[in-house]
Amino acid sequence: MGCIEDHPSDAGHRFTGPVGALIQQYLDHMANKLKRKESTVKNTEAYLFRFYSFLNAHGYGMDDINFEVMETFHSEQGYTPGSYHNCAGCIRRFLRFLHASGFCEQDRSVFVAPDNFRIKEGKLPSAYSEEEIRTVLSSVDRASVIGKRDYLILILAAEYGWRNGDIQQFRLDQIDWEKNEIRFLQQKGGNPVVFPLLASVGNAIIDYLKNGRPSSEASEVILSVKPSRKSKPLSAPAVSGIAAKYFGKSGLAALNDRHKGTHAFRHSLASNMLGQEVPLPVISDVLGHRSTETTRVYLKVDVHQLKKCALPMPENQSPFYRRGGIWL
Repeated sequence: MGCIEDHPSDAGHRFTGPVGALIQQYLDHMANKLKRKESTVKNTEAYLFRFYSFLNAHGYGMDDINFEVMETFHSEQGYTPGSYHNCAGCIRRFLRFLHASGFCEQDRSVFVAPDNFRIKEGKLPSAYSEEEIRTVLSSVDRASVIGKRDYLILILAAEYGWRNGDIQQFRLDQIDWEKNEIRFLQQKGGNPVVFPLLASVGNAIIDYLKNGRPSSEASEVILSVKPSRKSKPLSAPAVSGIAAKYFGKSGLAALNDRHKGTHAFRHSLASNMLGQEVPLPVISDVLGHRSTETTRVYLKVDVHQLKKCALPMPENQSPFYRRGGIWL
């Protein structure tokens, strides 16, 4: 998220009155139900405090929110494009929550005008071909204890598109060996997902449990081998760092500036499925997205499919162009 210019300190974020109570309920929902990171909740709190202060200063309630009110709010803040984008997103999600939870009869998130901040960035997700992903996987020394653990991390990211937190929190009781399934709640968003226990994943799990995992009572599957943290779960940044290490060992990291962490596996899985013409709703299910709109970002990397949409350029009959663009 972008910076928040000149927002009050945390000590000043006191929400009172009917509007303040609704905002506090939403922040609690983010922290306790959605399991958002503390930094994410704090950023949202700061933006919503600006909005709350504006509503109080002008005597507005939730039923007064319309396009004019939102335009006045944003014009008074003087945000940069990035901060405007982040603030609008926070308010939009808050208003959707109020409507979905029955606090507001009308969904007033429609009055938060969209912006094209991310479109202007023009940044494409990093993606690797299936052959490149195999190159990364083959760079792991699977004969070593650490290699068995690291290979399991990479295969979970490559086959399922799991995020750092999902790999970190992957537990033994989430594996159903009889049904050949893995069931868990995604760390981001809390979405319940079910994955088939693929042979490549199952074999990697068994090899690690038998020959690589330290003796521990921890329920998490993947554990650290460092003396200071031995037999304890890895941190999410450590998981990403391990993935990045093997992009480096494979030689792919030196070729370009594409991302090298576990999210690169996730983007690559979606991109390669698109290349195989897998329907978007199926890809959304695999990635655990609640909406295909979230998945559409991966369409940006599917250049092959986009080329199919290109239309032939009709011949230009203009005398100007027939003369080679020369004015007489």
